[in-house]
Amino acid sequence: MGVTFGFLHRSCTYLRPRSFTRLYQIRSTHSSMSSVNKTVHPFDKARLDVLLNRRFFYAPAFEIYGGVAGLYDYGPPGSSLQANIIAEWRKHFIVEEHMLELDTTIMTPAPVFETSGHVARFADWMVKDTKTGDVLRADHLVGGVLEARLAGDKEARGLAAQPPKEDEKKKKKKVKSVVVQLPDEKVKEYEVILAQLDNYSGPELGELCREHDIRNPDTDNDVSEPQQFNLMFASSIGPTGQHPGFLRPETAQGHFLNFSRLLEFNNGRVPFASAQIGRSFRNEISPRAGLLRVREFTMAEIEHFVDPADKRHERFHEVRDVVLSLLDRHVQTGGSTKVTAMTIGDAVDKGIVANETLGYFIARIYQFLTKIGINPARLRFRQHMANEMAHYATDCWDAEIENSTGWTECVGCADRAAYDLSVHSAKTGHPLVVRQALKEPIVTEKEVAELNKKLVGKTFGRDSALLQKIVAEMDEAQLLKLKGEVAQGSAIVSAEGKEFKLTPELITIERKTLKQSIREFTPNVIEPSFGLGRILYTLLEHSFWSREQDVERGVLSLPPVVAPTKVLIVPLSAREEFDPLVKEVSSKLRRAGIFSRVDDSNTSIGKRYARNDELGTPFGVTLDFASVQNRTMTLRERDTTGQLIGSIDEVIAVVTELVQGGLDWAEACRRLPAYDGIQAVD
Repeated sequence: MGVTFGFLHRSCTYLRPRSFTRLYQIRSTHSSMSSVNKTVHPFDKARLDVLLNRRFFYAPAFEIYGGVAGLYDYGPPGSSLQANIIAEWRKHFIVEEHMLELDTTIMTPAPVFETSGHVARFADWMVKDTKTGDVLRADHLVGGVLEARLAGDKEARGLAAQPPKEDEKKKKKKVKSVVVQLPDEKVKEYEVILAQLDNYSGPELGELCREHDIRNPDTDNDVSEPQQFNLMFASSIGPTGQHPGFLRPETAQGHFLNFSRLLEFNNGRVPFASAQIGRSFRNEISPRAGLLRVREFTMAEIEHFVDPADKRHERFHEVRDVVLSLLDRHVQTGGSTKVTAMTIGDAVDKGIVANETLGYFIARIYQFLTKIGINPARLRFRQHMANEMAHYATDCWDAEIENSTGWTECVGCADRAAYDLSVHSAKTGHPLVVRQALKEPIVTEKEVAELNKKLVGKTFGRDSALLQKIVAEMDEAQLLKLKGEVAQGSAIVSAEGKEFKLTPELITIERKTLKQSIREFTPNVIEPSFGLGRILYTLLEHSFWSREQDVERGVLSLPPVVAPTKVLIVPLSAREEFDPLVKEVSSKLRRAGIFSRVDDSNTSIGKRYARNDELGTPFGVTLDFASVQNRTMTLRERDTTGQLIGSIDEVIAVVTELVQGGLDWAEACRRLPAYDGIQAVD
């Protein structure tokens, strides 16, 4: 007697052996190659937040104690997602670029950051509510208020739809827009201010608050003049606190302080790059927007050391044709945020990007972000303007990713020149330089001064060192002048209020031919710096959508390379007869390096798949009664919900290639037949 269970047949059927006498149609499916409309429902941040919280991607730290702003704990899927992003980052940069990996300390003695300039300059501008004392970051306040006014203007002009009403309990603090039409010149003025907001100094931000009557949006109170607030967490080292220190706000200084060892490890050759992944800490003024602005976060940073006289990159030709959306400093200072699509090759050739090495890493950043799932249409590279440029940088570009809060900096790529190595070398007296043998020696003629040290010591005593310094710092013209005066009998040189009378017995100056076989220089540094938490969150936003037929069925379309779980194993029944197959499939996937999970709960297969779609699991394999008898297995793809069928080993081979990136779903559909919803068993 033939028995069927289920719903729809497939157009592409699986060839069943003639000995099958019963048919089982166990679940409904859609075409394996059907198109998916991911934009039929508008993006709903509140729905995504509920999903992330319910499935414990991340949550406020110390939540049962009331929590602390800007601190978050990652749950199982969030931890796995971050680990997979890091693993791909290591492969994309450290492995492919042959970088030297470091792991340096978080706690850092204060003199390091005093020398680097962080103690004096690593700060943001803050303002205070004049009545409540609430603290706000000045540039965020100005930007939020002006954006809200522009939104109200658009709505008054009928250019923007009424925003959907939010649940009051879930509503986050936001500057409310008031429906008021602004004069055209005022709209333009606001747009110009927003285009170059990062370029304003503290006093200029204060002037904007006064001129445009910008108040605390939560209280409508006036705010104080902007003041600088250093973002580093101060601490101390030792039981008595005798050694002041800081929690590092970046990982970079560990690279610079170990430069000599890295150079030796690399056989004294440049260029080379070091890389580090680790925790950093910034005492943000008003952390909001979840993972986008936090006080403790994971960074991945690269320091690429390069000859300042040659900033070409040997692999630049590989990325020359990569097209990027660029927003250069001149466009921003002109009051616009219009991006220009341009190849990185053209950008370097035209001098928009400073040099090949900087351009190479900008292109590699783009390739990494799009590979892990960032939407390239919502990714741009914005050049820093003069006032926002870090004190060490000569050129800097931010990879900014658009999300529900606007454009957020997620990666910075700066040419730090020789600043860091120079200041640490000057402070410690340790030479952080490269000594490079020249292929052909450089022969020069120059005036060379030699002091009779024994006689100079007797004549000037303790001041001899000062005299030696004066003579050593003289240029060619000064030495020639001194040489002529000494030849006449004597010459007077002075410094620091002291005079020295030099005679032919004390100093000789002769023209000599010098042969230079070694070139000594301080390398420049190109630094890509990644905020992994920000990348992770924007990736979640870009990946989230709802099924066309049911808005409540949320999906995270995470690429297999970063998805927390790659394959879901779904046994049709919890009967013991399924156990050997489940163990076999799990073991084979594990040996192939594929992370899988088994869901053998009592709920329906559809619900099991739906809740794993929320976790971003890209593939699922189902074991049913035909699997037990005939060793067949179905393979489901998350986005299309399409299903294929084959032997267990065939399906495992296909899913392994899918996860490892050697195969896409379209090719998988050509390799395996579509599952028609029916299987036959005896």
